[in-house]
Amino acid sequence: MIQVDMVQSPLAWLLLLLGVFVFVAQRVLRRPPEQRRVPQSTTQPFTPRAKQQPEYSEDAYYDIEPLHGLKLESEQPIQLRTFKPKYHLTMALENTTMSDLVAMDNTYESRIKLRSDLIRDNKYDVLAHRPVVGPAVLEFYTWMLEYLPSRFPTVYTRTPTGLFNTVTNSTLPHAITDTEQALTLLGSNVDTDFLFLLPIPATDPNHDPASEGPQYRLEGFVTCFPSGFSTRSKLGLSLSAIHTPVPGYAAKLQKSMDRFFAALPVGRIVKRHNWTVTTRPDLFATSGTHIHSDDPLAEADALLEEEEEDVDLSRTVLRCERQTLHRLPGTRALVFAFKTYTYPIGQVREEGSGEALAEAIEGLGRGNVPEMTVYKRQVVWAPKVTAFLRGGIDG
Repeated sequence: MIQVDMVQSPLAWLLLLLGVFVFVAQRVLRRPPEQRRVPQSTTQPFTPRAKQQPEYSEDAYYDIEPLHGLKLESEQPIQLRTFKPKYHLTMALENTTMSDLVAMDNTYESRIKLRSDLIRDNKYDVLAHRPVVGPAVLEFYTWMLEYLPSRFPTVYTRTPTGLFNTVTNSTLPHAITDTEQALTLLGSNVDTDFLFLLPIPATDPNHDPASEGPQYRLEGFVTCFPSGFSTRSKLGLSLSAIHTPVPGYAAKLQKSMDRFFAALPVGRIVKRHNWTVTTRPDLFATSGTHIHSDDPLAEADALLEEEEEDVDLSRTVLRCERQTLHRLPGTRALVFAFKTYTYPIGQVREEGSGEALAEAIEGLGRGNVPEMTVYKRQVVWAPKVTAFLRGGIDG
């Protein structure tokens, strides 16, 4: 019993460990000096790896995922709810695939009818081009005749003479050479708006010699659903000139957008979304959704109050765009595309997103460009719309 008590006592354990240490030290000291050296670490110094850049190629244009089971009559429109409590003017881009270029849903037939009517009756406003963009438009048209039946085989069918649209019972012919015809066929068969941009030649008087790379300007378009601006008035303008009315663009986005457009490789496609509130549901709107700095409404409080009284909540909508950008492999033109969605604010409130949208509306003035409250006419419609979204009033 005495021996067990000694082993269990703290002093006994200390003496035992000390003896083991002395024994090990003696064994080490008996070794020759060369065997006592501490081995050097063989670990190599840490070198951070260079970030691998994704590889893009023309193959992306032909790697299209088909939607064999698509039934337009049951396909609901995309529900975009991208608003945030504070509005920040950024590019907010994300990568996507060429398969995702066009979106189709059960509104296709009615909207294609509207687009065809607009091209017939308002062609000056919705379709235009300059001669230089012809090859790019025809390249895109030719590729779309392959993309559409590959992606949507239940809607578009290949025929010996072209591409048959089973909804409109019309045919997009092969091998056309007329730029306006190509834009017309695209605009009246695809529920997406397309704008074509080309680099400004260095010898052009509008080229900025201080630019870090190529600058792009609008050379052709078919845009049936503009959101409060005349696309025709933008034809021939550079990116910076097109966005002159947008508050904060020059300071926040111009340089980064110019660099991005210049560097976008063939095979990469990016997308982004935007949102606004408009007091008219019309998809075709060449004016009435913005207040510019030279507009009398920008400073006339009395007029703003008068305008506020005219806000019809039953016609007010959340308007969003699903935008994409990619480069054509042949002409290397840039194609900016967007599809417009509108949602009655009554729908937004009923689904439970009313408070989130109301916060985002108020957040237009709390972000990095407070002037957006005037530019987007928020000062006109916000009080009444936010009260409705929060259930304070009925429409």
